Amino acid sequence: MVEILKRQFNWRQVLVTFGPGLVVMLANTEVGSVITAAQSGAKWGYRLLLLQFLIIPLLYAVQELAARLALATGVGYGELIRENFGRLMTIVAIAALTVSCFGTLVTQMVGLAGIGQLFGVPVWVSIVLLIVAILLMVGLGAHRSVERMVIALGLFELGFLLMAWKAHPDIGKLTAELYQMPLGNRDYLYLLAANLGTSVMPWAIFYQQSALIDKGLGIGHLKLARLDIWTGAVLCQTVTAAVLIAAAATFGQHQQPVQLENVPQIATAFSATLGPIIGHLVFVAGLGGGALVATVTVCLTAAWALGEVAGVHHSLEHHPLQAPWFYSAFALILLLGGGLVASGVNLIRLSIAMGVVNALLLPIALGFLFQLARTKLTGPMRLKGAYAAMVGTLFFCAAAMGVYAALAGIAG
Repeated sequence: MVEILKRQFNWRQVLVTFGPGLVVMLANTEVGSVITAAQSGAKWGYRLLLLQFLIIPLLYAVQELAARLALATGVGYGELIRENFGRLMTIVAIAALTVSCFGTLVTQMVGLAGIGQLFGVPVWVSIVLLIVAILLMVGLGAHRSVERMVIALGLFELGFLLMAWKAHPDIGKLTAELYQMPLGNRDYLYLLAANLGTSVMPWAIFYQQSALIDKGLGIGHLKLARLDIWTGAVLCQTVTAAVLIAAAATFGQHQQPVQLENVPQIATAFSATLGPIIGHLVFVAGLGGGALVATVTVCLTAAWALGEVAGVHHSLEHHPLQAPWFYSAFALILLLGGGLVASGVNLIRLSIAMGVVNALLLPIALGFLFQLARTKLTGPMRLKGAYAAMVGTLFFCAAAMGVYAALAGIAG
């Protein structure tokens, strides 16, 4: 009987397969998501809470298709685009990836610089230290075998669940506002777009596919990969919802909607629910853990995707002298992002704006993914029938809403 159970549920296979889906979802719950959710709760109460849970099936559908493509073809996302859509579309896809990676790195710098501000460290000092640390990680190959470390860091984000619980949200107010969606309000639409953009990002698709291939997994691992993705999607949006609930309960005590201006403002307000010391520690651990997870995964994504398109796989496994083009470009992106964050702009608004930019990229990201799943997969793996119609409708609605909300919000 024991042997039958072992064959039916192979723990070794679970440990080998689990990781990419959970990591990419933990990375999705990064600084941009936390700041956007906090601003959503502070300004609109619980009116954007339902959206967090509606995003779960979208997240799952996106990453599950990426997993199918990886396990069935054994080819990276960037390489598939290059082979099937030609040079022009590859440039478009890589441009979207570059913008997405740049935006994500900038938001992580915002969060870590904000943590530094809590302890009196100037923004420019935090940025310099962060850039040096990332370049050392990339240049010395410290990124290898980081999956378990990344998951451990990301689990600090669970501290936000405690914050939501201790904030004692008004259940009556939550229920009343849950289905209120003022879609005619441009400020609301702007935050709606930012929430979408910080949940579904082009770089996450590239990462999921490349990570599964890098682990040497095959089609037999698909069921466990799906469970990995679903677990990550639920965890990701639950944590994001917790941030929104904590912000709505904390800032909802004010007569007028609150416009957050900096990370310390968020930390100070949240620390009121747990006390100044524990509150700050939980906030720093949650925000910092998410920032570090996103930083590592975005670095890996950029390396894998750019390497695939250039025909040089695993660029980060080459010494800087062997791949100067890649390391120079990577350093330039970091320096530009660091300069933007240290320039004195409002860091909260910058993070939310990066999410809105990602919302504008949704048609590109979802369009390529849907078409590849329809044309490159065969047999039972191919996206077809009623499920294809459902996924296509979901992707179209998400992309259309993201673009409309972003443009309407910007125009407002």
